[in-house]
Amino acid sequence: MTLPRDIGVVGGGRMGVGIAHAFLLTGAHVVVVERDAESAARALAGLERAVTASVERGTTPRTAAELTGRARVTTDVADVGPAGLVVEAVPEDLAAKVEVLARVERVLSPAAWLASNTSSLSIDTLAGHLERPERFVGLHFFNPVPASALVEIVRGRATVPALIDEAGVWVAALGKASIVVSDTPGFASSRLGVVIALEAIRMVEEGVASPADIDTAMVRGYRFPVGPLRLTDLVGLDVRLGIAEHLERELGERFAVPRLLRAMVEAGRLGRKSGEGFFTWDE
Repeated sequence: MTLPRDIGVVGGGRMGVGIAHAFLLTGAHVVVVERDAESAARALAGLERAVTASVERGTTPRTAAELTGRARVTTDVADVGPAGLVVEAVPEDLAAKVEVLARVERVLSPAAWLASNTSSLSIDTLAGHLERPERFVGLHFFNPVPASALVEIVRGRATVPALIDEAGVWVAALGKASIVVSDTPGFASSRLGVVIALEAIRMVEEGVASPADIDTAMVRGYRFPVGPLRLTDLVGLDVRLGIAEHLERELGERFAVPRLLRAMVEAGRLGRKSGEGFFTWDE
C-alpha cells in the first residue's frame, strides 16, 4: 500500500489548498479543482504562497519550482480523472457536497478512492448518493493542514476495510497521526471541539472574561496549542455556526448556538478571513 502518485482535491479554499500542499510535500502530483477562473486563480496563488513558505522554513528539501511544477489548478472536474485518490473539500453544505462527489465519481476510474473532508456531515448520507460507496471514506483534516498533526478517518457502513488500511498509510505518508471513528454526528474531534468553543463563546457573551483571557486559560492551564476562540476565528465563525446548527439538530440542545455567534456572523465578523472575529487580524 502506497500513496497514489496522482491526487485530486476539489475545492481550493483554505482547507483545499492546505490538503493539496500537504500532498505535494510527499512528492505526489496534485490537481485542484475550483468552480470558476477567479476562484482558481486565488487557489493557485494561495498554494504558491504555502509552498514558498515551506521552502523558506526548511520543512522540505524540494524547491518551490519543483513543488509547484507538480501542481495544477483547473475548473474542469474531468482533470482529476487519472487520480488514484480525490479529496472533496468544498464548504460544509450537504447539497453541494453531494453534487460535487457525484460529479467526481463519474470521471474517476472504478479503482480510484474518493474521500470527503467533511468535519460534521454524515459519511453514510454522502455515500448514499454514490455508485461505489464502498470506495468512499471520510478524511477530516485540521486547519492549518500542513502544520496539524492529525487526520480523522471516518468509516462509513459501506467502506471496505482495505480502504481504512489504505487511508492510514496515506496519513502516515503525510507525517500525521490518524484515528479511526465511526460515522456519528461530529465524529470525535468536531463533537468535542465545538462544544468547548460554544461554551467559550457563551462565556464572552456573559462577560465572564475577555476572549484573550479565556484562550489563555486553555492554553496555559490545559496546554491547548491554541485557544478555542482564536481557533474559531481561524476556522471561520460562519463555518463554526453551520457545524453547531447541524450538531444541535442531531444531538440536542447541548450544542445550542449562542446568540453572540449568530450576531457576529450576521455582522460579517467571520474571523481571520474577514479581518475581525473575536480577535483582529491584520492579513
